[in-house]
Amino acid sequence: MSKKENAVASNPLRKKSKISYAKYGYFFVLPFVIAWLIFSLYPTVYTAIIGFTDMHGAGVKSWHFLEHPFDNFKEILFNNKLFMTSVKNTFVIWIGNFIPQLALALLLAAWFTDRRMKIPGAGAFKVLFYMPNIITAATVAILFNALFGYPMGPMNDLLTSLGFIKEPVNFLISKNITRNIVIFIQTWMWYGYTMIILISGVLGISPDIFEAAEIDGASGWQVFWKITIPNIKTILLFTLVTSLIGGLTMFDIPQLFMLGGPDNATITANVFIYRQAFSGLYWYNRAGAASLIMFVVIVIISAFMFFMMRDKDEAALKKLKKQELKAAKKAAKEAK
Repeated sequence: MSKKENAVASNPLRKKSKISYAKYGYFFVLPFVIAWLIFSLYPTVYTAIIGFTDMHGAGVKSWHFLEHPFDNFKEILFNNKLFMTSVKNTFVIWIGNFIPQLALALLLAAWFTDRRMKIPGAGAFKVLFYMPNIITAATVAILFNALFGYPMGPMNDLLTSLGFIKEPVNFLISKNITRNIVIFIQTWMWYGYTMIILISGVLGISPDIFEAAEIDGASGWQVFWKITIPNIKTILLFTLVTSLIGGLTMFDIPQLFMLGGPDNATITANVFIYRQAFSGLYWYNRAGAASLIMFVVIVIISAFMFFMMRDKDEAALKKLKKQELKAAKKAAKEAK
């Protein structure tokens, strides 16, 4: 026997080290993959397909592809004013809640991770701030509907007792007030989740950087803008993209709170799609077309965000390496 064979034979651990267990990982992820294929990919592809068909009517059993496949898309984009209203409302509500949500989450994340501040009960505060996110949307919708009830409701009673109003006001018939309530609800429900994500990003920064900043005499504001923000750029991108996807697919609060009203003031794209498909209209093909349009919009905006928030230094370095590799190949070709 050779020296190598003798070493392997004398050390059984070396035999075991050659066995690869990596392949068993596929068995563990298989249930998730199957569930994703059945409950996510298949419905998505099927929805996209029916956007090119004539599927319409309750209990429809057969459908055919249209002779002009983009008719449903033209109908939605150019002949349905309610769809454009819903898209406008979706962006207004998303931007209106995302800006204060991110600002508040950043402020709280900086507060909880500041090494100079010793906050008593910080864990309890984090739980309290995150708690609205775990309350069901139906519960929140009922709660705020009761708060702004008319003629009797806590908000009317409070404002009357403080002297701001003389008689009860029906807040929920005002388009602007109702839309702002939905914006507030979305902010209130999601700022805690965003805060937790940002805190995890800040805690991933090396403490040595903050210690060096303290030694150099940097103020808390300088540390926040010059160290914290640049180092959580990837986390901010993740937050921005996930918020975009969540915001543009917003459904539960606008639907459960006011059914998209009053006068379609809170109807979002997803509420519009739901109405097209399931609220007595049964325009499944138009709902599919509207879903695909929103999917394309989300993809385009997400790609733009990734491009704008990319690491420019890393991108420049990759470009330089490609140019060097190309020049080397050209030089080798010429040498031959």
